[in-house]
Amino acid sequence: MAQPAEKDYYRFMVLFFNCLLTFGSYFCFDIPSVLQDQFQGNLTCSNTTVINGTVDCVMGLGMTPQEYNLLYAIYAWTNAIVVILAGFLIDKLGNRFGVFLFSFLCVLGSSLFALGSHFRGTPYLLPLMLTGRLLFGSGNGSLTIVQNRITSFWFKGKELALAFGVTLAFSRLGSVLNFFLTQKFEERFGMQWTLWGGVILCVMSFTSAIIVSTLDKVGMKQLGLDGAIQEGSRKVRIQDVKLLSMRYWLLVFTIMFFYNGIFPFIADASKFIQDKYDGYSQKEASYITGAVYDCSLVLSASVGILIDYVGMRGVFAVACAILTLPVFGLLAFTFVPPLVSTIWLGITYSFAAASMWPSIPLVVPQATIGTAMGLATSVQMIGIGVSNLIVGQILGTKNSESKIPLWRWQQMMIFMLVNTICCIATSIVLNIVDHRQGGILNKTTKRSQQVKVDSDREPLNPGEIEPNEDDDGVAVEPRSINS
Repeated sequence: MAQPAEKDYYRFMVLFFNCLLTFGSYFCFDIPSVLQDQFQGNLTCSNTTVINGTVDCVMGLGMTPQEYNLLYAIYAWTNAIVVILAGFLIDKLGNRFGVFLFSFLCVLGSSLFALGSHFRGTPYLLPLMLTGRLLFGSGNGSLTIVQNRITSFWFKGKELALAFGVTLAFSRLGSVLNFFLTQKFEERFGMQWTLWGGVILCVMSFTSAIIVSTLDKVGMKQLGLDGAIQEGSRKVRIQDVKLLSMRYWLLVFTIMFFYNGIFPFIADASKFIQDKYDGYSQKEASYITGAVYDCSLVLSASVGILIDYVGMRGVFAVACAILTLPVFGLLAFTFVPPLVSTIWLGITYSFAAASMWPSIPLVVPQATIGTAMGLATSVQMIGIGVSNLIVGQILGTKNSESKIPLWRWQQMMIFMLVNTICCIATSIVLNIVDHRQGGILNKTTKRSQQVKVDSDREPLNPGEIEPNEDDDGVAVEPRSINS
């Protein structure tokens, strides 16, 4: 008689609770973007004026634009370091340990962040909130690694592409709901209770971690694989980095430059829309900003399947970069409705995530995929962190102005344009190098896998071929940690 773990419903039950692992953290990540006016609002509103029935002063935490962007920068820097270390911990101690540890860090970090808001007007506010974002960043990026590994085990050789698409779409659902609901919640209950609401969602994800860990453990025993977990794990060696090729590093920098224009823009987009375009409320600006994630939510699964079928990953990378260039041009130099730009950006973002990240396993040795994904995410997060700091400097260090001058916003968009141009340059060089080395990036998935089998990509050591396995003894096909 077949065990429950061998039936379809069991692995889809695992998938459901696995999707919930990052729902709360993705919701919490961009709460500052929706409430940017409150974060940078004045501590007091003694001298206010009423214009068209509305008060021109917003009560808030009194952060400067530089301090506000530091909240995103410290998250990115923490991710850059921890995602590499997390791989070692997961390899040594297992997926179930990682699920508990990193989901708990998300709860602890979001709790400290919410607690910090109670110290407005004191020297403790910024240190507490930065510490909260640091711990939150330590957990969230690493939690996605564990999530990917669990999905890979239960859906290997089955509905793997669908499972990864559903997982990413569910995470983005958290981001989308944040942009739709957070502003309404803040208007009714205030900013502090809104932040604590985010904590509750992270607690929900922690509860899901307990459930998915139990399902994973019981399923392993029923499949007779529980005793072989440690045997299947491999030890990552620092020497593996030497085997990463020029194609890999070009791909990494292509990813970094592209994302340098995405996340820093989303962090400040809500206030940008209100400052530049007339007639948009904070709620409407949040909806428009969230359109980037709306597109990702709708397109991620179908775009992934399309690119798996047609290949052309290198061409898609160049096309995404080129087609993103007009977005920041429109935002910098025209008054075209911002929804046009955010939808446009969301579409190119969806194709970029589906073409760039899955290319990494094609250009590195089999046994170094985990290390390669960690390094790529680390470089990506360093780039985003530096970009957040630069944007903070561009927008200024004063919070006394109700609106940031448009010339500052224009300089910010020009900075995004520069990153996009760099992305175009690296992606073109990537395609040239890839063409000279066999053109594996632009083959269909079936042909790419055949090339991979035929060449068997170089082993780690002469005469030795090591499979890339996770701690549950299965090959991992990683997706973007921050896609």
